Parts: sequence; C-alpha cells; structure tokens
Amino acid sequence: MFHHLRQDINSIIERDPAARNAWEVLTCYPGLQAIVMHRWASWCWWHGAKWLGRFISYGARIVTGIEIHPGATIGRRVFIDHGFGVVIGETAEIGDDCTIYQGVTLGGTSLHAGAKRHPTLGRGVIIGAGAQVLGGFTVGDYAKVGSNAVLLKPVPAGATAVGNPAHVVQKEVLGAAANPFAAYGVTPNGDDPLSKALRGLIENAVKQEARIERLAATMRAAGLECQRTAECDKLNSDQLNKLVE
Repeated sequence: MFHHLRQDINSIIERDPAARNAWEVLTCYPGLQAIVMHRWASWCWWHGAKWLGRFISYGARIVTGIEIHPGATIGRRVFIDHGFGVVIGETAEIGDDCTIYQGVTLGGTSLHAGAKRHPTLGRGVIIGAGAQVLGGFTVGDYAKVGSNAVLLKPVPAGATAVGNPAHVVQKEVLGAAANPFAAYGVTPNGDDPLSKALRGLIENAVKQEARIERLAATMRAAGLECQRTAECDKLNSDQLNKLVE
C-alpha cells in the first residue's frame, strides 16, 4: 500500500508543476486522498462489505468533492487533478498513469444492473476538464479527450477527441514516447478536421467565383452578352476562415 502511495505522490509531482513536495501532495491534494479512500472502499466492496464500501465512498465525496463508486477499478499512478466534481461510475475501469481533471464524468448510459455501463480508459489517457465520457466503450492507450468534450464512442489508441459530440481531430500516435503529456488534453497543432474541411470549401468557392468572373469577362470580350444578374458581395476567404478557426 505504501509503495503504491509513493508512486502516486511521485507521479503527481512529475505532472503538476505546482506540487512542491511530497508532504504538500499528501495533505493538500484531494485527488490523491480520493484515490486512497477509494482503495479502502474498493477492498470492502469486493470482500462483501458493500454498505461499508459505499459509506467510505460517500465520506470521500464529502471530504474531497470527488465521487468514485467502490466498484470502479483504478490502476496505479492515476492523477485526479483539482478533482472537484469528478464522478466515476461503478463499472468504470481506469488504466495506469491516467490523468483526469475537474468536472469529468465517467458515466453509464444503460440501466441494466451488472452490465458494463461505464467507460474503460487505457494506459496514460488524459481526460480534460468538464469532459463527459458516457457509455461502456474503450478509450485507447495514451488517447486524449479535450476539455468539455462529450464522448459517446470509442477513441483509438493515441488519438485526440474534442467537441460535442466528440470526434477525433488527431489520429493515432502509438507509444508513450510519441505521446508527451498534454495538460487538459490540449495538443499542439491538433487541427479540427471539420475546420479543415470548411476552410477547403471556402477556398474552393473563392476560386470558383474568380473563374466565373474570368469566363464572363472573356464572353463579353467576344461580344457575347449574358443576362445581367444582381451584384452580390464577393467572398472574403480570410474573413470566413477566421470564423472556423
């Protein structure tokens, strides 16, 4: 138990530049305290003392603001940063080295008792603040879910998902070395494919408009008059691209 606690403290110091020393982490970090109390509650839950497990979980919620069902499975070196408002359901599974920020819900969408209702997080997953991960699917190893995302389907290993409903904006980058820690699930150059598609359509529309103007000018030069239509504002690609950034 104390070996796991040392690992937890060291992992927090590595991932949080505000953490100055082990004593501060042990006494002032509710995420660590919630994990420790969850281990007590989980032991009771899986050894038949279910009411006691729920009561310890309830006490942890009062003390830390973090609610973890005693039936949830949590790996080693999991860091719940800030943590207030985090809810982790009964059948949730969290792999080693995951990071979860405040306001996250690992929730279930099924009402069938005994079924796998809550998500499974692979190793090294990062869930940004306010993200809602809902359903009994898997978020692959080292994947990232951006802040305030609403995730309703699986995410491949190493990918990044953002939005509501969440969609993948960065494809798989496998391996721990290829997935440096990204606070709140924010990745550099993680361009949204929807924004890319919209920018492509805007650029294409501008080119088509210019081509039509050239065709009309060529026809007029050849003495072919086209029926006049009402003038309209020209597309401004720079202005439109700013709207989808």
